[in-house]
Amino acid sequence: MVKHQPLQVYERQLCLSCITGTYGCRWKRYQRSHDDTTKWELLWSLILLFTFCLLLVWFYFWWEAHNDYNEFNWFLYERSGKWSDGTVPILATTAAGFTYVTFLMVLALCHVALGQQLNLHWLHKIGVTAALLTTIAGVISVNQTWSQEWDIVPISFQATGPFLHLGALAAVTALSWIVAGQVARAEKTMFQVVVVLLYLSVLLGLYVVPLYLTSPCIMDPSTLKPRPEVFGHQGAPMLAPENTLWSFQRALQMNVTGLQADVTLSVDGVPFLMHDLDLRRTTDVAKVFPDRRTDEASFFNWTDLQQLNAGQWFLKEDPFWTVSSLSQQEKNLTARQRVCSLQQLLKLASYHNISVVFRVKRPPPLHPCHHSWINDTLQAVQQSGVPHHLVMWTPDEQRAQVRQTSPGLTQTSLVKQDPRDLQKSGISRLMLRYNQVSPSEILRFSRNNISLTVYTVNEPWLFSVLWCSGVSSVSSEAPHILRKLLYPVWLMRPNEYCLMWVSADVVSFAAVIGIFILQNYHMIRYRLSSMRSYNPEQIMLSASVRTSSRDANVMKEKLIFSEVRNGGGTDELYEDHSYDYNQ
Repeated sequence: MVKHQPLQVYERQLCLSCITGTYGCRWKRYQRSHDDTTKWELLWSLILLFTFCLLLVWFYFWWEAHNDYNEFNWFLYERSGKWSDGTVPILATTAAGFTYVTFLMVLALCHVALGQQLNLHWLHKIGVTAALLTTIAGVISVNQTWSQEWDIVPISFQATGPFLHLGALAAVTALSWIVAGQVARAEKTMFQVVVVLLYLSVLLGLYVVPLYLTSPCIMDPSTLKPRPEVFGHQGAPMLAPENTLWSFQRALQMNVTGLQADVTLSVDGVPFLMHDLDLRRTTDVAKVFPDRRTDEASFFNWTDLQQLNAGQWFLKEDPFWTVSSLSQQEKNLTARQRVCSLQQLLKLASYHNISVVFRVKRPPPLHPCHHSWINDTLQAVQQSGVPHHLVMWTPDEQRAQVRQTSPGLTQTSLVKQDPRDLQKSGISRLMLRYNQVSPSEILRFSRNNISLTVYTVNEPWLFSVLWCSGVSSVSSEAPHILRKLLYPVWLMRPNEYCLMWVSADVVSFAAVIGIFILQNYHMIRYRLSSMRSYNPEQIMLSASVRTSSRDANVMKEKLIFSEVRNGGGTDELYEDHSYDYNQ
């Protein structure tokens, strides 16, 4: 009996099979190839890279926009008339798409590192296209409805920039292993030069990025100003229904130093607290007055407003996903809330001796108080008995008359102006959205004795940046979160940051040089050992990578027939040489 023995014993390459199989459905050895990637597949690789970069920016945007999720949901409510948390499907699809595309990017890099031909499967091409188009549609929608929120990206870099730089430097340094391998395996000098120059350009660019990164948190801790005061924006709307008495009481429990509210005038001249134009979202007006559910809130009289419940919607909608954390007693108090008047708020502030700032919406032209709204609001302030210095007066209309009638009021502007113009107008406080003022402008207002209040600040990182910038106070929907922040999230001396930056660059550069030397050393040894161990047919077959596919197939067939005559299996021979025989 003649015993047939194969020419060569092959090891199973499970890891490689999983990589090529998952990426391009090439599970068998004979399906894989070391040939150059086709131009079509190179195009898809670029599309995959662009999709990954776009999703990375999109994911980072929504991660940092967490500070303003409630604002986004309110924008959606204005357009649809129905309250819902629109961030949930966006976050779910963004996370899923980013995870999927990142996984494909890792597989593509593994292909490049192993010298495998890139061949993205058609199902993945559909998935990448869907992720790309969906993200582009999302970016366009944000530009149309919420364009001001893009400012959160450069602002967030003041808090995350130094650490993102370190992460990017580590990632690009790790990529040097793949780049060095490509350079070592390349046969064309021009290709080697181009790849090295491109990589070094990116690397050197990252080395000098800190020169353009600025953060107010890079400072001498001894110059840090006192902790900013915190105003409860609409009370504590994450813990109780917004603009209700219970919400402001909850804010006081969180040690706020001021309260902020939105004021509307009823048809009989009573200022009350309401943010929306109508009552549908925050009251049960559809149940009590079904025929008037879409009417503007200012066209209800105070008697009708007192019949509405302003707390049950909070328990039902759970806008901030916090209802489950409330005790049963707190839920009962929430369910019994009514529409709050401005006088009630001012009496509460007077009792606790804290400041109050409110925005008054002027009634529409057909409203009985369209012309008397300033006097009606001022009368409510005077009747409440609150010390005038605790009231921050914001309406610009008839400001001179208000100053004569009630000189003790703290004049506050909602419009950004030059500090000298504010002083000429007798305005001592300024209230702006956080994206309307830069650290240098904050310093300028402070030097001119203009107290700046910034809204709406819910995230600790944003509070820290504004704290380091010198802001005197912030308005927040999350006073229970900022209450725990007794020091900025991070604070670093300039010399410490410089040391960290230079050290990271030196370590990265040394690692890149070492990797390039190591890759070339191993490739030389690998090629020398391959020449000694391979038989002539295998050397010819390896060299055929640069020849025509017809010549390669001829050499494959010779080896196949030689193996069959010696009793070996054809499958093993196919698996030894990673070429696609069906090309």
